[in-house]
Amino acid sequence: MTLLALGINHKTAPVEVREKVVFSPDGLRRALAAFVDVEGVSEAVILSTCNRTELYCNVDPDSRAAITRWLSDYHRLDIDDLNNYVYCHPGQDAVRHMLRVASGLDSMILGEPQILGQMKDAYNIAAEAGTVGTLLGRLFQHTFLVAKQVRTDTAIGASPVSVAFAAVSLARQIFGDLSQQTALLIGAGETIELASRHLHDSQIGRMIVANRTVERAHTVAAEFDAYAISLGDVASHLEEADIIISSTASRAPLLTKSMVKSALKKRKHRPIFIVDIAVPRDVEAAVGDLDDVYLYAVDDLHDVIEENLQSRHEAARQAEEIIEIQVAHFMGWVKSLDAVDTIRAVRSGAEVVRTEVMNKARQMLAAGRPAEDVLQYVAHTLTNKLLHRPSVNLKMAGYQGRRELIKAARELFELKNDN
Repeated sequence: MTLLALGINHKTAPVEVREKVVFSPDGLRRALAAFVDVEGVSEAVILSTCNRTELYCNVDPDSRAAITRWLSDYHRLDIDDLNNYVYCHPGQDAVRHMLRVASGLDSMILGEPQILGQMKDAYNIAAEAGTVGTLLGRLFQHTFLVAKQVRTDTAIGASPVSVAFAAVSLARQIFGDLSQQTALLIGAGETIELASRHLHDSQIGRMIVANRTVERAHTVAAEFDAYAISLGDVASHLEEADIIISSTASRAPLLTKSMVKSALKKRKHRPIFIVDIAVPRDVEAAVGDLDDVYLYAVDDLHDVIEENLQSRHEAARQAEEIIEIQVAHFMGWVKSLDAVDTIRAVRSGAEVVRTEVMNKARQMLAAGRPAEDVLQYVAHTLTNKLLHRPSVNLKMAGYQGRRELIKAARELFELKNDN
């Protein structure tokens, strides 16, 4: 079996492709159950965010094609099209990739912290679904510890850089002073909370938070003196919004071209700035064709984000050094697993011999033999029985000129290399 990390991300695939392979939170357990039914897959975790969908698994070495086929079939995609965007990291490269992802080094926003929480959620769901075993369990725990070390020992997260921060920065570039603007935030997850905080710090005039669960919208709104509504009320409040930031898990667009066109008419064509962070997208692409609409998808924020990354580059180099050391540590543990079966067999054989000798010793004591004689028997017999087979094999190795085996034996038993 071998570790494998296979997927697509913002570097290899545009949002139009990424949104087709998203696993919904509600369907993740069902997907995991189907995935571990693939021949050769023994453990699995699925990470699915707006910027990446990745399958982490413990598989037979020749299972890549079957896994890619499963991913394409599950989402009803043409496998040849999907292969244009998929990357695959086996073994040590899979470990390195996971550590880089968890530490924010593979993110669109260098050092962003949200991905670690998303990886923890993905692991917990897989663990509850019973698709995590010894290897992935150990790898994910190691990954979380390394990501924490990177955060602690470097300045990778020192600057306020995130998709939410980039969205609000772009809004400031377009509107300047935000104190007279109204922002409509659709969703109530971590990204929307961050956007709300940045807008509040930028002294936004008014905020409206819309969510499928109104109670959750109220929770976010209360912290920032905002107004909470349900998703069903978005259309009636659309004309009020100068800034719209949307990030939900909806499978279908929430804002259509006709809805926004109607709102623009009521606004007398005052411009609307829209940032659609969701994957799949919350806003129909055709909305961008409307005059007086500035529509940005998550990929469009890259240039804004790039301006805020300079302070993190040196920290990233330090983080890469930490990761290389920790990859070596984990792979050392993986290699040690090769010896486990051998150690178990050696111990099992020794325990059989011990049981035989102890049973004989008890019989001798019961027959009235002196304790000193019994102790001599136990020591002599255990020594002979445990060392007989290694001694025979070492003599044969010497006869055959297999010096490497003799050298290994001296190392194994910590013998001095006397000539």
